[in-house]
Amino acid sequence: MWARSAEVLTALENSWKPGDGSPVFTVDGQYTSRGWTEWTQGFQFGSLLLQFDATGERSFFDLGLKRTIDFMAPHVSHIGVHDHGFNNVSTYGNIRRLMLEGRVDRDAHLLDFCELALKTSGAVQAARWSRTVDGHGYLYSFNGPHSLFCDTIRSLRALAMGHKLGHRLMGENDEPISLLRRLVLHGRATAIYSVFYGDGRDIYDVRGRVAHESLFNTNDGHYRCPSTQQGYSPFSTWTRGLAWIMLGYAEQLEFLETVNDVELEPLGGRSEIEDFFFRAGQAACDFYLENTALDGIPYWDTGAPGLAQLGDWRSRPAEPFNQHEPVDSSAAAIGCQGLIRLGNWMEARGDLSGRRYVQAGLTTLKTLLSESYLSSGAHQGLLVHSVYHRPRGWDYIPPGQSVPCGESSQWGDYHLREAALTVQRIAEGKAEYRFDGPVA
Repeated sequence: MWARSAEVLTALENSWKPGDGSPVFTVDGQYTSRGWTEWTQGFQFGSLLLQFDATGERSFFDLGLKRTIDFMAPHVSHIGVHDHGFNNVSTYGNIRRLMLEGRVDRDAHLLDFCELALKTSGAVQAARWSRTVDGHGYLYSFNGPHSLFCDTIRSLRALAMGHKLGHRLMGENDEPISLLRRLVLHGRATAIYSVFYGDGRDIYDVRGRVAHESLFNTNDGHYRCPSTQQGYSPFSTWTRGLAWIMLGYAEQLEFLETVNDVELEPLGGRSEIEDFFFRAGQAACDFYLENTALDGIPYWDTGAPGLAQLGDWRSRPAEPFNQHEPVDSSAAAIGCQGLIRLGNWMEARGDLSGRRYVQAGLTTLKTLLSESYLSSGAHQGLLVHSVYHRPRGWDYIPPGQSVPCGESSQWGDYHLREAALTVQRIAEGKAEYRFDGPVA
């Protein structure tokens, strides 16, 4: 995979022009931009850094560093998005980690530069705050203060890094605002409003289903209803959103291990916080396993109407060239890492049932690394059969097909590399790959 990854990274670098905007997804095998938000540039440059991490080819680090310095500053201070964890931790965070791991020479000025960027990014992200009726709150999406996205659980990485580096947000009248507190409260709000459990408030629904968006009355902070932007409906599960929940909570459970009990006590205490995070992450992982194809690749939405034409699709491998509904390999690339991380976290605590999640994640990754899902030839992407925005019709449908297939996305490519690197490090007995690494 890494040889193919090097080829497509080089091909993209040779054709990409900064004036064209960030590459987002491919059309007929060639990367194109989409003027919505610039949320994929961190994946573009972060992929160069992961390539170096996996292979030791120094030219990829040097290029990733240069691109980060030249182009990522606007993302650090971007006040209009919920994507700081995607863009800035994938670039500045990876550069910092590689220095501290001794993979590249430790440059004190470069380290300060990256850490200042991460501190600022975490604080800027934490400032996008809406209060809920219970006095808590959430980080609101680019849609506005009424909107909680399930995606944002993975941007908590930005707050985590800011807190880890000793930073805080300063508010009116010099009020210090804890990044850790907002991280925990957002994680709690997402667990309550974005994830369904099949009991209590959710008695009408099934355990583990995820709503892409949750809407609130901004006048008083009351929750109103589920919604979606990229899924089929508010009452079905967009599988990439499901995958963000799977990986986001697993990562945060790992991060919380590095936080002192004294810091967590005012926020409810370690046990309560971990229970919230684990309950949401495990429910989402279980739902994924129950609603994906036999080889671990999901279709784009569990309620997509064309699935009825595919019969018992859960009992056989996914069919990316079917004529009814597209699969989404990018959801699998994100979700498989969530399964592996959650399972390892459980096993480290003596819960051997975590092995089931690890094995499922490895099976999914094995599928993604097969010829059926890796690109070939002049294709500029790495992982094919990714879907971006089905409701808006943004995904390319090749001649002879009736649904999107055969295309790549920056988030799919990045997360396949990240998942492969995670497993590679485990297999080689090296320090685990973590966004907040290295961890002693």
